Amino acid sequence: MYHQPVLKNRRTLLERAEKFVSDVYFTDCNLRGRLYGETCPMESLSSFLTPKRMSYSEALQQTFQPCKVGDSFGPTWWTCWFKVSLNIPETWEGKEVHFRWEIDGEGMVWKDGQPCQGLTKEGEKTSYVLTTSLKNEEPHSLTLYVEMACNGLFGAGKGSMIAAPDPNKMYTLQSAELVVFNRDTRELLTDFEMLVDVVKMLGEADQRGYQALFTVNEMVNVCDPADPSSYPAARCLALRFFSQRNGQSQHTVHAMGHCHIDSAWLWPYEETIRKCARSWVTVIRLMEKNPDFVFTCSQAQQFEWVKDWYPGLFAQIKTFVESGRFIVVGGTWVEMDGNLPSGESMVRQFLEGQRFFQQEFGVHCKEFWLPDTFGYSAQLPQMMRGSGITRFLTQKLSWNLVNTFPHNTFFWEGLDGSQVLTHFPPGNTYEMKGKVEDVSHNFEDTFQPQEGQASSADRNVAFQLLNTVRNNKDKGRANHSAVLFGFGDGGGGPTQLMLDRLQRVQDTDGLPKVQMSGPDRFFCELEADSSLLCTWSGELFLELHNGTYTTQAQIKLGNRQCEALLHDVEVASSLAQCRSPAFRYPASTLRRLWRLLLLNQFHDVLPGSCTEMVVQDALAYYNDIRSTGCSLLKQACVLLAGEQGGATAVFNSLPWERHEVVMLRGSTELALVKVPSVGMGSVTDTLQPECPVSVTVQPDGTYLMENGLLRVAVDKAGRLTSLCLLKVSREAISDGCYGNQFVIFDDVPLYWDAWDVMDYHLQTRKPVVEAARPAVIVSPGGLRGIVSYTLKISERSSITQEIILDAMCPYVKFDTQVDWAESHKFLKVEFPVRVRSPNAVYEVQFGHLQRPTHRNTSWDWARFEVWGHKWADLSEHGFGVALLNDCKYGYSADRNTLSLSLLRAPKAPDANADMGQHRFMYAVMPHSGSFQDSSVIQCAYNLNFPLRLVPDSPSFSSWSAFSISSPAVILETIKQAEDHDDALVVRLYESYGSSVRVTLSSSLKLRKVSHCDLLERPVPSKPSPLTASGISLDFTPFQIVSLLLFLD
Repeated sequence: MYHQPVLKNRRTLLERAEKFVSDVYFTDCNLRGRLYGETCPMESLSSFLTPKRMSYSEALQQTFQPCKVGDSFGPTWWTCWFKVSLNIPETWEGKEVHFRWEIDGEGMVWKDGQPCQGLTKEGEKTSYVLTTSLKNEEPHSLTLYVEMACNGLFGAGKGSMIAAPDPNKMYTLQSAELVVFNRDTRELLTDFEMLVDVVKMLGEADQRGYQALFTVNEMVNVCDPADPSSYPAARCLALRFFSQRNGQSQHTVHAMGHCHIDSAWLWPYEETIRKCARSWVTVIRLMEKNPDFVFTCSQAQQFEWVKDWYPGLFAQIKTFVESGRFIVVGGTWVEMDGNLPSGESMVRQFLEGQRFFQQEFGVHCKEFWLPDTFGYSAQLPQMMRGSGITRFLTQKLSWNLVNTFPHNTFFWEGLDGSQVLTHFPPGNTYEMKGKVEDVSHNFEDTFQPQEGQASSADRNVAFQLLNTVRNNKDKGRANHSAVLFGFGDGGGGPTQLMLDRLQRVQDTDGLPKVQMSGPDRFFCELEADSSLLCTWSGELFLELHNGTYTTQAQIKLGNRQCEALLHDVEVASSLAQCRSPAFRYPASTLRRLWRLLLLNQFHDVLPGSCTEMVVQDALAYYNDIRSTGCSLLKQACVLLAGEQGGATAVFNSLPWERHEVVMLRGSTELALVKVPSVGMGSVTDTLQPECPVSVTVQPDGTYLMENGLLRVAVDKAGRLTSLCLLKVSREAISDGCYGNQFVIFDDVPLYWDAWDVMDYHLQTRKPVVEAARPAVIVSPGGLRGIVSYTLKISERSSITQEIILDAMCPYVKFDTQVDWAESHKFLKVEFPVRVRSPNAVYEVQFGHLQRPTHRNTSWDWARFEVWGHKWADLSEHGFGVALLNDCKYGYSADRNTLSLSLLRAPKAPDANADMGQHRFMYAVMPHSGSFQDSSVIQCAYNLNFPLRLVPDSPSFSSWSAFSISSPAVILETIKQAEDHDDALVVRLYESYGSSVRVTLSSSLKLRKVSHCDLLERPVPSKPSPLTASGISLDFTPFQIVSLLLFLD
């Protein structure tokens, strides 16, 4: 009698099973080769090409020309529409019939005038289901249209994914046909694939892995690929394995469909609109077939795009939102950068996002959703709480270059003490595929993804279900984790195959339990058992991508300038509304401009990690904001100034009195002006400085600039050889060193060109010292002294700078122009100062924080390049030096040297990034005492919010609308309330890091004052702060307070 041998060799059994389902080997006789049955060519195929994106109805009016499989279409960013005529053979009755379509571009199937499904080869969607079981009465002849974008899921990089797009790339149609799809083969293939993954993941040390191995081997034995009647026996073996249950203590994975879509990145904004439609219509089709499937989706901007461009699809989405399956998350306008937007911009992200979701879907998001940005401000927890959000999900810190972040589930405590429950999915990705396997993680893949793979480490490896448990750094404290599954970044989303994989292992011994969940159910589980969770206090600093603080300087400039402009427009318009009933606050126009600004703060646009097309779009939006915003500001300021006259009025939008030198419009004439807080003043001839500025040449050829507060010595190369704070006779520049020293570095990262500055760049430092034009005096003094010079960086690049010292100004300004034509270079300016401190201080949103100036630990070293906003300060007791700027975000502080990062020159994904002319301003400010007591914060605001001149105004007495009793509190925002035409919203924050009681005084007639949250919803639990002497407010360190002021 024959006895079947018992095989023990793990490798041969495993490889046998792999080859049995391979799409490369033995497809003539294995199971994979039986996935498709009969095929049938199309009746006809025709197409037309267009360089623009057009609607379905417009496309139907075009002339289609015959084409065939094997033809190529393009070039990049064009659109090709195909008309496909099909006739299903009658002999296919009872069979599942697909339309198979394979091309490297991104496609959308249209039927009867409606989008039906995305077709994207990279997203594993290459067929459209025509019928699951062909019936005789069904139409056998039909016409489909396929809209194809001539770009891939990740753009069209030439040579590598993040390279600049290849403008001449063509896209070849590889397959277009009717096919019979063998569903039973697909189901059995999924069984095999999952079991093979279990064997590989559990390894040789786990008996459950061997059970999977022998199960899958026996399945091969009983399955004859050519005989479908043998499939049920093989499936029964798989079902027996998958049905063996876990114990009660097993970790639970909450699976959520997800499709992260970058609002712009390696493709322009316009293409993102179609990516949303292709991805989301596919999600709707999956929901129709899978009643338990839930899908999470963020970014209000993308919903608005779909609403405008695909109203039928939007209506379907609303239906599934109402049923709780298409789940709106995030609560922001876009998934913005987490570092560079101002505090008020971040508030507006939540305000615009939450209001849109409430108005369109009746939904208020309870979770902030930001999985793919490059660090997270320490003020985000307070802003979340102020926007009705108590939960946060991200995963990006898994990309840290140096240190491993110690938690996956924890409480994140912000700068003011606010806490939010935070989860980093332990799978370290927002794009799982529902697999069990894990191809071991090689960190080099973070920097060098293979061709055809996606951009991040989480797609170069298959961090999947078992790794969700194994990677969990809070074992014993949290027994629930999230899994976000679906293709992302370039869209695509979940597939039916992913859902099938997850369904098989809902509760399988040896694997975590899997349940389809929404974010609310998941976080509720975490909240119910959170007593052992740890707390992380302060910023979540990403130890990677710190080149994004500097890349694309024009975008950074546009962001800072437009933030300041919209601030001033809102303040001026609010005051104009109060002073004249005839004035109409431009609410709808401001909303449009704010939404453009918020869109440009997307986490691949403001950081500069995008293609040249996106940069051009972003700069065009900034120009729109500038043009329209300046017009609105002029209208409001003219009304505030009154009737026409022969004087010049000056508007100050900041909440303190300002005494500054200004240049009168249309001339080179200077004037010293004094303007009250949040108010108007007039230019007069009577104001003179206590100490005029003087600029003199010294015997050694240096220039000495003085204004009674500072004495500055400048050499022929524009470097500061001395910077003295006169009232305490304190020298600020270190012995033997130079301030305002430009330095250039080699800047070649490991892979992510626009994103990364590596620590080793610091070893390539070269001072820029060659003077193409030695320093000369441009203005000898009076109200302003100026010394100008030009430095040669290279044969291609130069710096021209004016060093400016104004009367009564406590800082020296550096008006800088750079002609920049470098490649992989990094330009900074250094100030070595006579200060010793273990920490430097940097402005962040609504406050500041400290970072080390030493390199004691790996956590310290990882902060060799950091971000900040308008200022950074290095102080010891009694003295310090601050560095101010008007559009830069990258800093470093090494021991006693403060550096400001100015320009980079990456070549991918924009081959022309930062090339051309740049103009920016920075300033250095020595001070006695602390930076708080020396008005560093206020001076940085003054540098960024210029006084606004209103010519042809009457002479009038100065007036102020608001003032605050303590300089510790900043009045950041004055705007019209969203839901009350007769009310203003004012937002204040404590900036020193102190507890303080202040009085906000106003010349406006107020009927009522109430506290509100950041969404402008009243907070009834807080009493009215209005008193006879003003508005009385108590602040804790870095607290944000918003008020509704109802006008009388």
